[in-house]
Amino acid sequence: MTQWRWIAAGLAGLVLGLHGAAAMAETRTLRGTVTYRERMALPPSAVVEVKLVDISLADAPSRTIAEMTKTGPGQVPIPYELRFDSAEILPRHSYALQARITVDGRLWFITTTRHSVFAGGADSTEIRVERVGDTGAVSPAAPTGRWLAENIDSGGVIDRLQTVLEIAADGSVSGSGGCNRMAGKATIAGDRISFGPIASTNMACVPAAMDQEQKFFAALRRAQSWSFNAAMQKLTLRDADGKPIVVFSRM
Repeated sequence: MTQWRWIAAGLAGLVLGLHGAAAMAETRTLRGTVTYRERMALPPSAVVEVKLVDISLADAPSRTIAEMTKTGPGQVPIPYELRFDSAEILPRHSYALQARITVDGRLWFITTTRHSVFAGGADSTEIRVERVGDTGAVSPAAPTGRWLAENIDSGGVIDRLQTVLEIAADGSVSGSGGCNRMAGKATIAGDRISFGPIASTNMACVPAAMDQEQKFFAALRRAQSWSFNAAMQKLTLRDADGKPIVVFSRM
């Protein structure tokens, strides 16, 4: 009888264990809306994409936790719903929402600032996207001027460490990666941009500053296009997929 009691107890423990695992793997739903400032209608061929991503690793691509694609979404605000496994949300990781709207395969709107979730405060579930390319006569014809980086590869920047990009009318590039002075040349044609080799001084700084500087230089090498938000006076550099890689504010 003792042996049967042990077997019964083991089976009961297994059942409880399976029940606990099922409870841990709870499906959660995140709801919100996608909107933009412009007073313009989306055509029926518009496609909106929304993603929940893990952005914890600043030196690696974000990891998608959940995503939703909707064709013919109607007009803003566009509702979205993301379902995900609660076990995917890990302590001490950083998570954000990203969205984009394309029309006939061409990017029209995209997120340019971080929309954090699960950070301990109120989740920012209203995603405001920004118009890509020319937004009217108030937009500059070229990304010339002096700019301060405020977000690099969706990882933010270090407070009180200034990463500065200055682009002259002839395409000459100068500024600072946050530690070292830099110089180079940019080729600009419409909303397209590419940076040639960037030369810099060779000072040594604290590891965090050097890390941010290397990420910044790497982002410049990947830049393929730019856009400007006139209302917020922000310049965004994007990669070949249209993803924001550096967001600057005008200095």
